[in-house]
Amino acid sequence: MTTSTPPIPSDASPPDDAAHAVKTEYKFSHVTTQRYLPTPGKSPGWPFADIGQWKIDANASADDWVTELKDWRREHLTRIGYDDANYRRPELQWAQRNFVHAQVMVEDRYLYDPVAGRYTVDRYLDDLESRYGGLDSVLLWCVYPNIGVDDRNQFDFARSLPGGLEALRGAVDDFHRRGVRVFLTTMPWDNGTRDEGEPDWQAIAKIVVAVGADGINGDTYNGVPRAFFDACDALGHPVVVQPESTISAEEHLIWNVQSWGKKAPNEVVPPVAKFKWLEPRHMINYENRWGRDRNHDLQYIFFNGVGYNAWENVWGLWNQLTPRDAASLRRIAAIYRRFPSLPVSLDWRPYERTLQAGIFASRFPADDRTLWTLVNRHEYPIEGEQLAVPHVDGTRYVDLWNGTTLRPRIIDGQAILEATLEGRGFGALLALRDGAHEAGLEDFLALMAKEAATPLASLSSTWTALPQALQPIAPTAPQAAAPAGMVTIPAGEFLFAVQGIEIEGQVWEGVDVQFPWEPTARRHHRRRMQVASFHIDRHLVTNAQFKDFIDATGYAPQDAQHFLRDWRDGAPQAGWENRPVTWVSIEDARAYAAWAGKRLPHGWEWQYAAQGTDGRLYPWGDAWRDDAAPPVFRGRVLPPPAEVGAYPAGASPFGVMDLVGHVWQWTDEFHDEHTRGAIVRGGSDYEPRTSHWYFPQAKRLDQHGKLLLMAPGKDRSGRIGFRCVVDVA
Repeated sequence: MTTSTPPIPSDASPPDDAAHAVKTEYKFSHVTTQRYLPTPGKSPGWPFADIGQWKIDANASADDWVTELKDWRREHLTRIGYDDANYRRPELQWAQRNFVHAQVMVEDRYLYDPVAGRYTVDRYLDDLESRYGGLDSVLLWCVYPNIGVDDRNQFDFARSLPGGLEALRGAVDDFHRRGVRVFLTTMPWDNGTRDEGEPDWQAIAKIVVAVGADGINGDTYNGVPRAFFDACDALGHPVVVQPESTISAEEHLIWNVQSWGKKAPNEVVPPVAKFKWLEPRHMINYENRWGRDRNHDLQYIFFNGVGYNAWENVWGLWNQLTPRDAASLRRIAAIYRRFPSLPVSLDWRPYERTLQAGIFASRFPADDRTLWTLVNRHEYPIEGEQLAVPHVDGTRYVDLWNGTTLRPRIIDGQAILEATLEGRGFGALLALRDGAHEAGLEDFLALMAKEAATPLASLSSTWTALPQALQPIAPTAPQAAAPAGMVTIPAGEFLFAVQGIEIEGQVWEGVDVQFPWEPTARRHHRRRMQVASFHIDRHLVTNAQFKDFIDATGYAPQDAQHFLRDWRDGAPQAGWENRPVTWVSIEDARAYAAWAGKRLPHGWEWQYAAQGTDGRLYPWGDAWRDDAAPPVFRGRVLPPPAEVGAYPAGASPFGVMDLVGHVWQWTDEFHDEHTRGAIVRGGSDYEPRTSHWYFPQAKRLDQHGKLLLMAPGKDRSGRIGFRCVVDVA
């Protein structure tokens, strides 16, 4: 059996003599806890990562290295009482063919059409097939980063999807029709929102069964606990469990028949995945969500015979594979899918001897055939002789990567195999022994030859951010005097300075939003502008005011899920009339505004009305005041929002109230080709505890939140309301 291993730290490079005794490396305890195994000729204590890398000769120590690693594997499998029964279960063996996986945000506009109000699985998959060859499985992600905006828990978010679990079941069926398996997610850190009343494993198992999903992804887990696996089994619905982080405890291999891999060291010698080495049938989907150049990722998976997580929509930021990387993955996936039993060969051998420096190879043998995968770690092409392998008369040799038949020279019982590998490129050679039948091989070679006709080097490896557009807000009929309940904000110069508070993304291009004067989306925004005068609601729109709108118009949204969820029998609860209306989508808010002859504010208008011209951090000044906003609520079930006007100390310089710490407020909407998001302002009084992954607060006036939009039913929240503006004559 073969298996993966933990990474050696980047500062753990070998001394210059490549023949350094490798045996001693396996006595270092850190080897058992890292993701990758030390590479041949490397000493764990050597501190200079780049010194002498060019002298490394993996051939000099690889045989000894593999021999020692086999002993290491045998011992570790004994220590954990390893049983491979789950790798032999027919209903779980699809995981061993799960080569290309992707996490997709349910908000992605290729997956869900917000105008038609339906899932568009075929559109989503057609795009991926055209670019990188398509998927074997998908993780449907519906929770983070919006969770924590109110008290809905992770399971509530699944039930909040448009059409509920019944529509999600239809989407899962559409994926199955295209041969794609489906994962749902669970997260142990969600203990601050509504208590589900039963353990996570029982709750997610019920949803998995209800929608017919095939697997569970454990967010932040270093091994999904056995309870999740057993809970689904107990319901007669066995699933593949897949930890989001690399497995840390080796015994988890027994029921985690696949996992994600993370950040393989990018050194001259490609590392070997520890858990792939321990159990060659354990399928790893390597993940590097923030990678822009994924060439090393793809060389790593091809060398190890593992799969890839082609994750592109990262919390609403579109990190698309470049054309070069997409073409590389398409060709890798084609080979894997054509010969699916070979990458999971129990006799996998990494660091097969090669004939050229900088070329690294793995051997994946079966009874009548052998696959070698090769990677070129140099920036320039390597042509000519690559491998010398034992020859048996009648064996046929083919170059799968380039789609050609090889006619090797036979010297002293060895076949000398030649191929050309592009700079930072790939190779795949196949030996078919006499009598091995491979139906359709010629057609496959023709397909690969067609792919090879476009060199990877000719394709762009440049990453670019998607352009975003601001959803236009139509002006209102102008009014000279402020309508009842509104405050006039005078025209003036305003320094609009604000930043997005997304938890992830650092300062990547593409994070947050792109205002019309900016060339791309970014987290930090600053513009000195002339703001025209406008009128703005002194208070948030209340339940009573929204009831007037309903009574006058009979408004009923097409997607009514969660609409006015805290009302009873078509009216606010007794005593709630003067509280801000919530559980209204941005579309509902726009409908109310249009009826009232108003509109939603732009983000800079909201901030100007709240901040005035002195750049203060809060409407009342630069220091937080407990008497200026409702007290923070950290419980698990939301109370009603505070009444409007209850905290007069929170008034802005212009006298606008209820701006910060009450409920979030809808303002602008932005969209790109894949994602819609709304800017919400002012923060709320709700701060769920137990995790830093919950939707972060933005009570400071120089900060805003971005809520990903999918459909009104999912977007509505118990802590998002709105106020309106009217243009001045």
